[in-house]
Amino acid sequence: MANRSSSRFRAHALRLITGSAAVALLVVAGCGQLAEKERELTFRVVPGTASWFDGLPPGVEETDLAIDVDGKPQHIHAWWWPAAVQHAPAILYLHGSRWNLTGQTNRIAQLHAFGFSVLAIDYRGFGKSDGDLPSEETVYEDSRAAWDRLAQLQPDASLRFIYGHSLGGAVAIDLAAHLSAGSARAGWIPPARGVIVESSFTTLPDIARALSYPWLPVQLLMTQKFDSVHKIAALRMPVLIVHGAGDGFVPARFSEELYEAAREPKKLLLVNGATHNNSMRVGSTEYVQAMRELFGFELTAATEGKSRDTLSVSLQD
Repeated sequence: MANRSSSRFRAHALRLITGSAAVALLVVAGCGQLAEKERELTFRVVPGTASWFDGLPPGVEETDLAIDVDGKPQHIHAWWWPAAVQHAPAILYLHGSRWNLTGQTNRIAQLHAFGFSVLAIDYRGFGKSDGDLPSEETVYEDSRAAWDRLAQLQPDASLRFIYGHSLGGAVAIDLAAHLSAGSARAGWIPPARGVIVESSFTTLPDIARALSYPWLPVQLLMTQKFDSVHKIAALRMPVLIVHGAGDGFVPARFSEELYEAAREPKKLLLVNGATHNNSMRVGSTEYVQAMRELFGFELTAATEGKSRDTLSVSLQD
């Protein structure tokens, strides 16, 4: 089973990342059009609605966030799902590559069931958001615009969280590092209660290096870096790193390396039996326990035997 998972991962990643590195090699030679191709390979945007999407969950509000691009307004499409409990913690949901918000409903619903109000965005170039093709720079910009909106929806920084899945984990770490730098200038005011990074990686070139020829200097060739392993050391907030132990796309060792690079307080949760997309579902009890230990959650209902609609949490000071 492990060998089959490893083979699937290598085949999947080699197509996406070593192909991206080869494209980047030509970019270095001066072909700007191929830089665009690298971005296509990185984000792999699937247009339209995910086939399994069966409509917005009750209570979700669709909205648009404005962002200025070279003096012209663009819009980031977003979902806002307030918790049933007043003054609940709020979390910014940052998704990974391929699927827009219509492909994210399961994890968004689980976070809402944990007790969070959830603000989830589609980066420009995804779903109903403006823009044609994302880049590392634009997804970082979009996350910061979304954070400003979350701060309006939940003014208490101690009740604000960041969540990122897969490539979105790299976006979450960049946002947390950006906020941490701002808190340093403001006298170490905590920018958020914490960040959750699930099924993510150290850097995009690291994955390419692990799966391609050792002599290939992919870190110089690829323009989309997503260098989380260096940024995570700058975080001034607790970080929970989660990974499915059976992830066949991004091996769990990448999250272990992120954990080693992060400063305290931090926690690593490897979920046995989970793969790239289902750690929150397979390990829901462990997930809630890890949040309680790291962030100061006090459960108001046991997770065992409870439906997602009856689970809620509160925060201790």
